[in-house]
Amino acid sequence: MRKFIIDSDTASDDAVALIMAFMQKDLDILAVTVVAGNVPLEMAVQNALYTRELCQAESIPVYAGLAKPLLRKLETAQDVHGKDGLGDIGLPLSGREADDGHAVDVLIDLIHRHAGEIELVTLGPLSNIAVALLRDPSIANEIKQCYMMGGSGNHIGNVSPIAEFNIWADPEAARIVFDSGMPITMVGIDANVRYAFFDQVDIQDMLAIGTERATFAVNIQGTLNRYIQGLYDFDGFDLPDPLTMAVAIDPGCCRSEAHAVEVITGDGLGRGMTIIDKKQYYGREHKINVAMEVSRARFLEILYGALR
Repeated sequence: MRKFIIDSDTASDDAVALIMAFMQKDLDILAVTVVAGNVPLEMAVQNALYTRELCQAESIPVYAGLAKPLLRKLETAQDVHGKDGLGDIGLPLSGREADDGHAVDVLIDLIHRHAGEIELVTLGPLSNIAVALLRDPSIANEIKQCYMMGGSGNHIGNVSPIAEFNIWADPEAARIVFDSGMPITMVGIDANVRYAFFDQVDIQDMLAIGTERATFAVNIQGTLNRYIQGLYDFDGFDLPDPLTMAVAIDPGCCRSEAHAVEVITGDGLGRGMTIIDKKQYYGREHKINVAMEVSRARFLEILYGALR
């Protein structure tokens, strides 16, 4: 069985991505590590635990990690996903406890223990991963593959004109991860716009599945739906984290190109931009696999199969 670690700032799209992973019978999910991002850390932990319970996957441990970015204050996306991250629909999101241990310690331990086998899926800011790398840079060479929801392959963002939220939220952490040498497949917000938008017809198809998971997956997107209407003038919602999870589950559904990627740190207009250096202007040797095409049909097959 393939060995996964999932790092999540669990809000509405992350929760659907977790369902996709939890319901895959050929995955050995060694841990879900949680980071602050879409919502504060404790809320993200509760959301991950609630989703785990919904899928009857309590054997999968969930660990809390960093409560803020490396060098800056936390700026959440609660205007996008709701104050509780799951659409503010009144879910009982309290009282559950994460497993004992810190996410960073768990990452380092598991990657060493299963060297060359771990497939890491990152769905939020890269703070946990960066701190693990700072403490032990050798883990970069022991990860089999990292599938990352982050950045933009065409330099168009969703939190600024040129930056995607996960990278923008902690650009210093992102630079550490991108420069670490670990093998990365970056599924950017540009791929999301092309392949992971769900209109009202798609939403009704999802609801027609009729399971508790399917109803949950739609209902928690209400706040996101309103945000997407304002940003893209689109009546529906997008699911970038589930798209990335589909690529992780079936890498063959994605065509990527290997390019050097530069992350803009600091503040100012360029904060969090991922520059795709196709012409090698910066002379960087390490290349990132940047998603260019993803099979929408295969994505939906994996998603709807998990919701059934």
